[in-house]
Amino acid sequence: MTDPVYRTILLFDIEQYGSRDDVEQAFLRRVLYDVVDSTLLTAAVDETARLRADRGDSVMELIDTAVPVPALVKTLLTETPALLHNKNRLLATSARMRLRIVLSSGYVAVDDLDGWVGSDLNHAVRLLNSDPLRDALKQRDSDCVLCVSEGVYQGVVRHGPLGVRPEEFHRVTVGTKEGPTVAWVHGGPGSTPGSPEARPDASGPDLPAPQRNDVRISGDQYGQVGGTHYGDQRFDFTRPGGDERR
Repeated sequence: MTDPVYRTILLFDIEQYGSRDDVEQAFLRRVLYDVVDSTLLTAAVDETARLRADRGDSVMELIDTAVPVPALVKTLLTETPALLHNKNRLLATSARMRLRIVLSSGYVAVDDLDGWVGSDLNHAVRLLNSDPLRDALKQRDSDCVLCVSEGVYQGVVRHGPLGVRPEEFHRVTVGTKEGPTVAWVHGGPGSTPGSPEARPDASGPDLPAPQRNDVRISGDQYGQVGGTHYGDQRFDFTRPGGDERR
């Protein structure tokens, strides 16, 4: 297994994908790829600075830390909903796609089977599949909902970079196998100016740190991995810093 490298982690998941037939699923996957690629292009993420894994109903992206996270957050809050709206407005209601999105960060390694390994990635997937995020999408009319990890919120969002309003996020506690963890969901309860839940200093109780044991993302746990690489350009996890390409 290669040494872990630090990456921004971006996950997209299609709501109610399993309830669609094969033709609809194939169509939704094409739309998902279009939305993800357009989102990252708008955020000025070069193809050589990203690595993708395909889970069927979801896409996972590892993004080089040279890409500014504030630009990613702003794009996910503005351009991604607009892209989805433009796609969905031309479709029948039954064919429309809604997305759960998670932006996180952490250390990820690649094992001998080309699987992605790391408790930070495991944590991001837990947020993607969490009840608070699923419920947030069900309870609103918008086409997508964004959740950021505690680290992304405290390090980026709460400082209010241009185009990002921290008061529009509300704090949630997510129960995971490793114990409760904090995340921040855009919109919904508590996301109004002056709300205690929306204030950057709303810390809440201390939570136990998750176990740092590496967890391999395997097919029966998270679906297909390895995914699409862009030509022969991909991260080289074997070199110092992981920033060289091979």
